[in-house]
Amino acid sequence: MADSIFTSDRRRFLQIGIAAGALSASGIPAQAQDNPMPADLRQDLEQEQLGAVLGNASGDVTLTEFFDYNCPYCRVMVADIHQLISEDPQLRVVLREWPVFGAGSLYSARASLASLRQGKFWQFHTGLMGIEGQADDKSALPVAEAAGLDMDRLRKDMDDIVIARQIEHSWILAENMGLAGTPTFIAGEFGAFGRQSLDELRGMIAQVRRSS
Repeated sequence: MADSIFTSDRRRFLQIGIAAGALSASGIPAQAQDNPMPADLRQDLEQEQLGAVLGNASGDVTLTEFFDYNCPYCRVMVADIHQLISEDPQLRVVLREWPVFGAGSLYSARASLASLRQGKFWQFHTGLMGIEGQADDKSALPVAEAAGLDMDRLRKDMDDIVIARQIEHSWILAENMGLAGTPTFIAGEFGAFGRQSLDELRGMIAQVRRSS
């Protein structure tokens, strides 16, 4: 069963840089607490305007995943996320780039967000998650070409300060909640760190619906 990961002494947002590797990818989330997630934090976490929102945009449950393109568990769980969206017409999924594995991850996150502007996020996302080896500038660009992206536009959009701020915002959210690493899944008051089975994710979503 997933744990509530929000503590009673919620820290204020800390303005942090987006330099790769600023947070450790080891450890575990805080243990369950009785208090609910603060409303303003939930708003910031779930109401994504610039990143990827999949599934039913008006769904009754939002599942947020903090991921990294070089996270091996994130890669193997792409099919499970797709399955959840396919089988649950009321599920809304927010994918948050959190590039904790280095410069290649940061480059890939920028390309990912830029691909949204051409309506080809899922093609790029699944393609890059399916590669062998490191996700970086050498591997991300061929995947982008294969997905049919306009490469000149992609490179220009990747340098947009709005994309840098979007990645920074996900870092701030992760720091504020004391997240341990990728993948981290959050739905309602419940969260889980590390590889999850499809049934575990279904269970987390069901918990949210039972508690609402």
